[in-house]
Amino acid sequence: MSVYNKKPESLWVSAVLQTIRMVVFMYDILSFPVHLVLQRPWRKRSMSRRIKAQIIDSTPNSVTVRSVSTPCNLHLRLVRDNVTTMEAMLRAASARWQDRPCLGTRTVLSEEDEPQPNGRVFKKYNMGNYEWRSYSDMENEATWFAAGLREFGCQPKKNIVMFAETRAEWMIAAHGCFKQSIPVVTIYATLGDEAIAHGINETDVSTVITTHDLLPKFKKILAKTPKVDTIIFMEDQLKKTERDGFKPGIKIVAYKEVIQKGKHSKIECIPPAPSDTAIIMYTSGSTGVPKGVVLSHRNMIATLKAFADGVPMYDDDMLMGFLPLAHVFELLAESLCVIGGVPIGYSTPLTMLDSSSKIMKGTKGDATILQPTCITTVPLIMDRISKGITDKVSRSGEFANAFFKWAYSYKQSWMKRGYDTPLLNRVVFKKVGQLLGGRVRLMIAGGAPLAPDTHTQVRLCLCCDVIAGYGLTETTSCATIMDLQDRSTGRVGAPTTGTDIKLVNWEEGNYRVGNKPFVQGEIVIGGDSVAEGYYKNPEKSREEFVDIDGKRWFRSGDIGELHHDGCIKIIDRKKDLVKLQAGEYVSLGKVEAELKTCPIVENICVYGDSSKTYTVALLVPNPRHLAELATRIGLPEMEFEQLCQNAEVEKAVVKELADHARKCGLERFEVPAAVKLCTEVWSPDMGLVTAAFKIKRKDIQERYKEDIKRMYAS
Repeated sequence: MSVYNKKPESLWVSAVLQTIRMVVFMYDILSFPVHLVLQRPWRKRSMSRRIKAQIIDSTPNSVTVRSVSTPCNLHLRLVRDNVTTMEAMLRAASARWQDRPCLGTRTVLSEEDEPQPNGRVFKKYNMGNYEWRSYSDMENEATWFAAGLREFGCQPKKNIVMFAETRAEWMIAAHGCFKQSIPVVTIYATLGDEAIAHGINETDVSTVITTHDLLPKFKKILAKTPKVDTIIFMEDQLKKTERDGFKPGIKIVAYKEVIQKGKHSKIECIPPAPSDTAIIMYTSGSTGVPKGVVLSHRNMIATLKAFADGVPMYDDDMLMGFLPLAHVFELLAESLCVIGGVPIGYSTPLTMLDSSSKIMKGTKGDATILQPTCITTVPLIMDRISKGITDKVSRSGEFANAFFKWAYSYKQSWMKRGYDTPLLNRVVFKKVGQLLGGRVRLMIAGGAPLAPDTHTQVRLCLCCDVIAGYGLTETTSCATIMDLQDRSTGRVGAPTTGTDIKLVNWEEGNYRVGNKPFVQGEIVIGGDSVAEGYYKNPEKSREEFVDIDGKRWFRSGDIGELHHDGCIKIIDRKKDLVKLQAGEYVSLGKVEAELKTCPIVENICVYGDSSKTYTVALLVPNPRHLAELATRIGLPEMEFEQLCQNAEVEKAVVKELADHARKCGLERFEVPAAVKLCTEVWSPDMGLVTAAFKIKRKDIQERYKEDIKRMYAS
């Protein structure tokens, strides 16, 4: 299904496009032999179809699959250098890469008032260039920070909380903790006060590491965290940090003060063992109260080796880091760059693009300055990039709009046959790629399934590879990853090296390994990347983790389908399955993933009541598309909040969803029969989505329970 809607073209546009098609047709005929020889499409097709994993064990109840890939040079080097902990990883990286740039932070020169056309005044940043710490700088600073922590009373094996936004000092502080065998408890910077206090208290923490921006939160939180006696904050580039107004007796210490203390300390490092706890990482909490997952150094290094095998790196690579480092996927992706010699430049959504909200006119966004080649991302951000491209195209002039749609369809048809379109890339799609600096060759998406349409559009328009992976906090973000040569979409790839995937019968949902044409079942993940368990929760650990023949396994709750080349497709989730009154099963997550690609949808949560014959939806609409829809059905201009409360608009949105669902191949009973249009954007601050932007189903349903009752009553 094309992401661009077909609209009738005017006569002159149609005539010009027809001329272009004829010229291009002649060009294709003349240049075809050259492209055939240079691009070798048969090789691309063969590499895409090749077997990536094979069945190593099969019973009537389960099938186990293992990767056929062999370890890469970096993986072998980690083994050869006896890198078994994160502390040893940084030492090895520093010894190898020394003065090469490692971590980059963009200089903020000033914050200035910028008048807007509507008369309002916004605060904007006047930004400078990136300043870089070398590998040796990072190693030294981590060593000093480690000693400084000990000087301020921190002890090996005693937990420390990291409650900070993604930045270079986050990575350095974490590695400082690793050097003293101090477990790091990561808490998302977007959580509310209660959740923060819960994480601090449950892990018996006395020292918290935070930032200038987040420090004021502790004026309230400290009343709920009696054991905390020290807060270390990472400084702001421009503003002085106020240290008054906190609970008496609390030490408020600057990051640089810890470094200075450590520089003059004689305390030696206490390296951890592979079995020691590296991270206590709280799950995103999408299915209830977040659980602390205990990840050992062995777990972290196992995923590092698997990532090294799955993601090739080159000498001129550059990563732009902006996802939360409190998420294990980002932490391990950045760690791979550290050991692989790839510089990491830090950014934020507020400063990433030239058009970002904090970038002053005349100043370039981070991506333009950094020119990254690799970006880690999550499906929600990919969906926004995709919708942003679609919106920009639809708002361009009639000819530009029609030409882009033709170019998109032309390139898509050639890519399906294994060809690229270098001339068209330079003329048309290069401009899209310039938004992210113009050098992006690889985007790695994790955290949730990636919609096929989004996958195709981003890969095609940004002229880069897009690979999706699958993993959970409980498996240190490691389970499957797409092969770089795989041209398919909608799948999450084959098992990573060192990981076995077992599909186990789930009778209730009729998912069995004997199903045809594909083996289906619950995904159970085994290997060294599987976590030690849940923190202070042995009962839940016994329920979801199991040891068999010396290998640790985790029951994911996700339902997978095994394809003939050894790749996995996520087709359902046990907790997302609802049985309607008439007996039909609806996978809420699958329906949401398809409907999120509808232009009018910013976010959506589908709800199903087993005593009813249909589902309903809570939907955050795109304001511009909602206004256009209202105009199309003949309503007068009105405020966004009024549109969301209008019954006619609700009916029109239901019809839009039904039309879109039909194009996506959804069954009629899967499509929501009623919607509630939500005026507020769901954010982690509200507690309605996780820091990785997965919806928190229970919290959303609780917040809108009266609206759900109304929809079912209507």
